[in-house]
Amino acid sequence: MIVGAHIMLQSKDEAADKAFLREVLNLPFIDAGGDFLIFGTPGEIAIHESDRNDVHQLYLMCEDIGEFLEDMAERGIAATQAVNRGWGTISEVTLPGGGKLSVYEPHHNRPAARAVAKKKAAKKRAKKVVKKLKKPARKKAKR
Repeated sequence: MIVGAHIMLQSKDEAADKAFLREVLNLPFIDAGGDFLIFGTPGEIAIHESDRNDVHQLYLMCEDIGEFLEDMAERGIAATQAVNRGWGTISEVTLPGGGKLSVYEPHHNRPAARAVAKKKAAKKRAKKVVKKLKKPARKKAKR
């Protein structure tokens, strides 16, 4: 039975593109040895009719394309203007190695895995709030 998918991105600047996935997109990863990083993402597969076989495309998905593009702009990362295609609003970011990566905010229904990812994200945000609340207040210095 299939347990996942392994996506390979070819890069002219492997170190810079790994840093982008790790530090900018904050994708979880493991070091499989020798600095061979494997990044985790929830995913889905769709089959589209075509006049050719062996044509595959990779799109990362985000919750809010506007917020995503603002973040990219703040980091000085080039991206195309978002375009609503009906099924989603899409943009393309330029990786440090020069390659392009498509990112879109889906407008279509998604498989159940999305609910799991949302729950994890909400739990992570809640932990940050709790952590902030637990920080002791700074004491004012006496004069």
